[in-house]
Amino acid sequence: MAGGRSRQRSLSFDSLEESTNYGDRKKTEDTFLRPRSRSFYETPEPEKSNYDGARSLLHYEVSKKEKKAKTKPNRRSPTRELNGSKGNLKPVSMMTISESDKWEICSSSGMKYGQFVDWEKIDPEAAIRYQRILQSDHQQLKTMAREGFWAMPHTLRAKAYYHIIQSINSSRTVTPDREVHHELTKELFGEHKISTHPVPDYMEAGDIPRYCLNKAGLNSVKRILLSLGKCFPDMNFCPILPEMVSLLLHFSEDEAECFHSVSRLICYNDPNKRYIDQTFLTYRASCMTFGDLANRCCRGIRKLIASSYQNLFEFYSDWIMWLFADLPFTYAIRVLDVYLLEGYKVLYRVALALLSLYKVSVSSRVADVEDFRTDMKRFVESVARHCTAERLLEMAFMIPMATRGELNLLFNANVHALMQKGVSIHQKRHSVEMVDFNNFTSSVVTVASMRVVWAWIPERFALFSPIRLFSTAEHGRSLASLYSHVEGHEPTLLILKTVDEEVFGAFLSTDLIERKKHDSEGLTYFGTGECFVCTIRTSKERYQQAMVNIMTRGSSHQQVRDSSCASSRINNSGCSPITTGTTTLTCPAGTPQNPNYLTIPFTSPSEEPMSTKEPKRPKEQEASMFIAGTDSQLIIGGDGGHALCLQEDLEGGYSEACDTFKSIALYKGHFKIQALEVWGIQNSISFSHSFPSE
Repeated sequence: MAGGRSRQRSLSFDSLEESTNYGDRKKTEDTFLRPRSRSFYETPEPEKSNYDGARSLLHYEVSKKEKKAKTKPNRRSPTRELNGSKGNLKPVSMMTISESDKWEICSSSGMKYGQFVDWEKIDPEAAIRYQRILQSDHQQLKTMAREGFWAMPHTLRAKAYYHIIQSINSSRTVTPDREVHHELTKELFGEHKISTHPVPDYMEAGDIPRYCLNKAGLNSVKRILLSLGKCFPDMNFCPILPEMVSLLLHFSEDEAECFHSVSRLICYNDPNKRYIDQTFLTYRASCMTFGDLANRCCRGIRKLIASSYQNLFEFYSDWIMWLFADLPFTYAIRVLDVYLLEGYKVLYRVALALLSLYKVSVSSRVADVEDFRTDMKRFVESVARHCTAERLLEMAFMIPMATRGELNLLFNANVHALMQKGVSIHQKRHSVEMVDFNNFTSSVVTVASMRVVWAWIPERFALFSPIRLFSTAEHGRSLASLYSHVEGHEPTLLILKTVDEEVFGAFLSTDLIERKKHDSEGLTYFGTGECFVCTIRTSKERYQQAMVNIMTRGSSHQQVRDSSCASSRINNSGCSPITTGTTTLTCPAGTPQNPNYLTIPFTSPSEEPMSTKEPKRPKEQEASMFIAGTDSQLIIGGDGGHALCLQEDLEGGYSEACDTFKSIALYKGHFKIQALEVWGIQNSISFSHSFPSE
């Protein structure tokens, strides 16, 4: 074994071919043949030789008294094939529940690894690296994780995981430990060798990913999942937990350690760096938050899916399963490396990188795609054909990303939008009703085009149907009339058609009444980074700054003395800051926040300091000038030019290239308006009905 082999295949978790004890080699009655695919080490299978006996010493130790478990034939789940060794590799068969509602569990546990070997003498470099890990602070550990510092050997990663997870501080007074697992398993399984139990309620199905685990490992995953369900009865929806347990079990000394590690992740509840969603409500809000981020970073794929009349909401509901069910094992553990240190935010990054790769792949074959959800799943399973794990992480960390605080604001807003749609925190599953455009009518925009525009707006608004607030055909041609019908509604979508049939418009994230709330002699700019401008006919294009001030306003209003100054570049803009010192947020002008108001979440973000320092944004990513209005003109975009400017009589206007949205001119020069409409969100609450104007 010392003859030139640089690394031992000690813990490759291939198959349970045989169990070896000192002084007495004995084949187990139960064998599980390993399909011809690479192990997680990605090293070739050695040829059959006398090395087999040595290699068997390095496999999982199985209890000498373990007898053959009488299991029923396996069947594949019709809903999802959660296999961790896919792509260009031959799939590993998956163990699922043996009956529709029961698991057969072997009560004996054999999950111990490397208990007879001093691995640090075999690989002293691992011991040196482990000492570096122990002496590093959190920021240094983040860098190590991103670079794969502890990717090899297996024991080094196991020690790194233990060190990282034990350093995670939970606000709960007691985190379930190893002894709790022993007590729970005794209560659940007793002394019986085989017992049956229903699938835990928090699981979406009964599937468990193999991730190269042997038969004893899969049995231990089931035992841990049942113990977690017993220990956390309020956890009613957590489809990624089987994947999390299966991955961490590879790097745990035994079942009890794995149970304790996962429990620490479940108990961690800092909203700025959360780990595991435990309810259907928070899981769906996470999916919507990812949809919002994808809206910024992968714009083309969003328009593609919306144009095909497929459900974007359902497509993004799979995003976390791309990472912890569909990714090959060697990729999934690299994601796990950084996830344990950086929390949910890194999952968004990696999923966005996968979506960007998929966008390139699908663009040339979009006509052949019948179902984007299924096609995306197949793409992720075969991602090794397109990208290495190292390159995937490099792409992920190159993506411009909002701060943790901004992501928390967005997540909370999505939670409240779902609650308005009838989803409660106690529901295990809920069918979220989507917008029906069958009865949509407009004199400006077609149904097909409105579907695409609705796909561009933030997820929490796209849940609700559009409602027409103003049209020139019905309410006349004047800005005064437009203001009177639109004020009090937030957000709004303005769309116009020119006399030569060009169609374009803007999404306004902030109530137009804001223009009145600050006394100034010139224009006052307001709004958030969720504003955008778009062209609809003949090409459908959206212009919006990527990942800038997703929801928050800047530190102060931008005031411009006259319209000629409006084009000058100003780095900071927006409205009064959102206060977070109390449980109630305030509106930009100091009005008490209505909890049903969708633009800014009612729940205050965490006041705890962020665990990692966010990088300072470059100047081009600072807030810009979004909306301004007077009695004589309405301006959208004022930085470097006006993206859209409407006259007082709504007879015409003009468009210029604009730095606010990084947009070209929506129309060449001045235009004459044939028709103009402003749409609101059916479920948003009017401030003017609830609070007096200042």
